[in-house]
Amino acid sequence: MNTVKLSDRLAAVASFVEEGAVLADIGSDHAYLPCYLVHAHKIERAIAGEVVKGPFESAVKNVKREGLDDHITVRLANGLSAIKEHDQVDTVTIAGMGGPLIATILQEGKDKLFSVKRIITQPNIHASSIRQWAMENGWKIVNEQILKEDGKIYEIIVLEKGKSVYDDLEIAVGPFLLQQRSDTFLEKWNREVLEWQRVLQSLEHAAETEEIRLKKDHLSKRIQLIGKVLSD
Repeated sequence: MNTVKLSDRLAAVASFVEEGAVLADIGSDHAYLPCYLVHAHKIERAIAGEVVKGPFESAVKNVKREGLDDHITVRLANGLSAIKEHDQVDTVTIAGMGGPLIATILQEGKDKLFSVKRIITQPNIHASSIRQWAMENGWKIVNEQILKEDGKIYEIIVLEKGKSVYDDLEIAVGPFLLQQRSDTFLEKWNREVLEWQRVLQSLEHAAETEEIRLKKDHLSKRIQLIGKVLSD
């Protein structure tokens, strides 16, 4: 992967960035995504935010090597604090982290979203945290994608401002993905249910403490919930 050829998951994220957007890529790592989008003439300006010094320095070097200093500003900052009011950022991308961490970044940086119209997230795990955050904070899901790369399955969730209400199943699996029911979607949830069943079976041999009882109850409810999707 480089600034010209992205991984499949980052290419999918890039596809949801609208023409002419002013982008803030949070956790930008090597700044591959903003560099790619500028090279493709899809955007003119971007902020690449990174909280870890090593990846920050890597992003600075990549931007300089690509001759994009006038288009991409790299900032060492925690989460959405990389965004300044004068940037007039309208699109935020956050990719390659766990869903709960992405939700925390969005929650802690809510005041930085004043000019943002679109948030594109690519959680590695627990995408439900982002859907829950969206519903509770005045954002709605406008698109989703699921894809498989190198044996791993990734979800992409695109948010825009607006009121939304999702039921437990939609929070868990995604309202758009639920409608599409792709082969990759079914593979993911079949895997998950099999793992939950394995864990539940192992817990049957454990001492019946309150903690174990609650865990068994939680797993049983998850299996029943997702089972509705797989049996349709």
